[in-house]
Amino acid sequence: MVLLVHHPASPFSRKIRLILSEKKMLFVLKEELPWALSDDALKLNPAGSLPIFVFDGKVVAGNYAISEFLEEANPDEPLLPKKIQDRAETRRLVEWFDDKFYREVFTPIVAEKIYKRFSLGESPNARIINSGLNNLAFHMEYVDWLAERRNYLSGEAFSLADIAAAAQISIIDYLGDVPWEGYKNAKIWYSKIKSRPSFQDLLKDSIKGILPAKHYANLDF
Repeated sequence: MVLLVHHPASPFSRKIRLILSEKKMLFVLKEELPWALSDDALKLNPAGSLPIFVFDGKVVAGNYAISEFLEEANPDEPLLPKKIQDRAETRRLVEWFDDKFYREVFTPIVAEKIYKRFSLGESPNARIINSGLNNLAFHMEYVDWLAERRNYLSGEAFSLADIAAAAQISIIDYLGDVPWEGYKNAKIWYSKIKSRPSFQDLLKDSIKGILPAKHYANLDF
């Protein structure tokens, strides 16, 4: 059995779900709260983070380890380009979204609106959210710039860079905080990503206690 321990508001969980779907692997989902992992989840990953991947009784934990494992284990459905310089560009953008975007945009917005509310029972800090929204504008300008010049973010073909970006952006879009009207090229790119079969289950996601934005599941938004 292939099991992925995840949470719908975890961008790295979404990233691995998309990879699994793109590689046409069947898997079972088990939801855990990122801020309160069960003892069973902590036994699987003492680091206390999601996602956790269980394959034939073996555990692979951590976003990077899982994504590299899946790429190596399923080379017939590659998500990294063939040319070494193209792979480097893809990995650069993966790091951009997994690290820079996550710190500057995702955490100030989503941690305040979702994690803080459910883990601590506290109201979000408007100042922190606004800082995340200001940073979002900068990042969306960059996505728009890339999408204007390339078919996909790292080049002509769909890659792990698109998955890393969409995994982060989709949760902020769930909250209705992405100002798509100001980023025509980024919107076209995201429409292509949303239209992929691998993305359809994500569009059905529900975060307990928070309704998605009205346009969230629409392919034509």
